[in-house]
Amino acid sequence: MSVLAAIAVLALLIVVHELGHFLAARLQGIHVNRFSLGFGPILWKYQGKETEYAVRAIPLGGFVGFPDDDPDSNIPPNDPDLLRNRPVLDRAIVISAGVIANLIFAYLVFVAQFAGVGIPEKFDYQPGVLVSEVISQTAPAAQAGLRSEDLILAVDGRSLGSSETAVRTLMEEIQASPNQPIDLTVQRNDQELTVTVTPEAGEDGVARIGVQLLPNGSITEYRRPNGIGEVLILAAEQFQNTFVRIVQGFVTLITDFGSVAGQVAGPVKIVEQGAGLAAANASSLFPFTAIISINLAIINILPLPALDGGQLVFLLIEALRGKPLPNRIQENVMQTGLVLLLGLGIFLIVRDTTQLAVFQRLFQ
Repeated sequence: MSVLAAIAVLALLIVVHELGHFLAARLQGIHVNRFSLGFGPILWKYQGKETEYAVRAIPLGGFVGFPDDDPDSNIPPNDPDLLRNRPVLDRAIVISAGVIANLIFAYLVFVAQFAGVGIPEKFDYQPGVLVSEVISQTAPAAQAGLRSEDLILAVDGRSLGSSETAVRTLMEEIQASPNQPIDLTVQRNDQELTVTVTPEAGEDGVARIGVQLLPNGSITEYRRPNGIGEVLILAAEQFQNTFVRIVQGFVTLITDFGSVAGQVAGPVKIVEQGAGLAAANASSLFPFTAIISINLAIINILPLPALDGGQLVFLLIEALRGKPLPNRIQENVMQTGLVLLLGLGIFLIVRDTTQLAVFQRLFQ
């Protein structure tokens, strides 16, 4: 059930994104002839009055199709309600609407979380500090063998204890030891081991080991919000903090791609992570959904072919030139981008599938 829940979240976010494009077009009176989830062969379809709704075989996104270049369309090529015949601003609204829909939806998910689940009131702290992510494969933590989901129990033999100050204590120990090895007592699954790591001082002089840390434990009590105002404010703060962290992650990916490329996840990995969260605590699907929705928005706004950002670049060029680039150039660029995007998606699916525990057990 947890796997199905994670798949449903991913499908829902694709629907939200494509629905953004669809509604932005229809509300402006622009013709839309296809609304598809996935790419490739059609598994199921329904023909509406004007639009064909379909589910396709390759689950790597979706698309909203327009009759502008459909040879079977009976709409005259000079129809003012064809997308290509609309002003640049109208088309920009349609193209960017998917990104906007995902961002709005992420905020609404946080609103639903605080309104439905409640506001965290009490945290049950357990021993140690959790490594939520090893940021870079060239960072001291990765070089020392530290892994995501490791639990750090002690530093140089001194226990971190069970309290809200454990993370700060560990950070202070790391920052106080630039270029000096420290021994971390780590619990990994059912095994306890010692990892020796040497913090490196950054350009700002602060020593780091290249990990993200979280307190070990879980929220045990929630309180009801004091009105809708508190819910909206807390949701806005949570959305802002999450958005900033994700953007910082993308900046790191772009500036240090070789080191963090291994952390790029495809649909299989996302479903695996979501299923794990759902199995541990169903309410954790709220932040999971919001995080994936924001990621989907940021990925699509990148100025790359076959993504919304790439199409916006074409519109910007058209606005500056006073006329669009030749269709042949646009089609070649978009088709090349689509092939690369599908290739990357298939690679990630294969890689993440072979890394699943159930798959690896088959070959042991």
